[in-house]
Amino acid sequence: MLLLGLSLAAIFPLLARRAPLPYPATTAAFFDTAKIEGIAFLESDSNAVAPDPARAVVRDEHAGVPMFGMDTEPVFGGDLPEKWGRAQAEISQQLKVVALCRDGQRCPAAARELIRLSSEGAGRSGRARVGLINRAVNLAIGPASDEAQWGVPDHWSAPFETIQSRRGDCEDYAIVKYAALLEAGVSADDLKLVVLKSAFPNEDHAVLAVRVDGEWLLLDNRTLTLVRDTDVVRAMPEFMLDDHGVRRFVSANRHRQSVS
Repeated sequence: MLLLGLSLAAIFPLLARRAPLPYPATTAAFFDTAKIEGIAFLESDSNAVAPDPARAVVRDEHAGVPMFGMDTEPVFGGDLPEKWGRAQAEISQQLKVVALCRDGQRCPAAARELIRLSSEGAGRSGRARVGLINRAVNLAIGPASDEAQWGVPDHWSAPFETIQSRRGDCEDYAIVKYAALLEAGVSADDLKLVVLKSAFPNEDHAVLAVRVDGEWLLLDNRTLTLVRDTDVVRAMPEFMLDDHGVRRFVSANRHRQSVS
């Protein structure tokens, strides 16, 4: 499956109305499927992630209202947790390099650029800070599929790699934003990578979600608009990735049935 290859010039209107929650299984993607390509987070059914039956479905313990109004369950094994685990390790290591830069030690160009991106919101707070950093990252990176850039179906780049190449697909943008917002002082509890599913065609898309004043805002590489999770239409949230690992979204109705 080809990966995302959409320029910022192809920005389109988003989120015309609020959708009821939880989302129906037939919901289509909120992005223009005629202008994008999908990404292969899961290589095959045999490698698909699976929930651990010993772990209960839970709500986000840090928020009064769960993202998308949906519960989540933990996921272990398979491609997605493996890729996210590697990405987390690389993010952690590269933020240590950034910390050394701020201490006046040797500072590679990619680290200086990450500092610049994270400083775009300096002097601002809340939505303004997040919006400026989102804008800076979107404009600093050009869209490119992994097939075009690396010759492989799916490659998750560390922040420095994307910054150096100045190219990437949707999860690469999201990972740079994740690192930049951490560097800007946003709590890891307020940052989630979210994988959304398009129904027509059957494709995945990654965005970064940031919690601001109790609301989850989605940062998409295809637009400068900050979109509330409750305003998303024609998309099905599938996975949430954060510093605790990978979780799968499940409907609130399923949760109520499991505890009844």
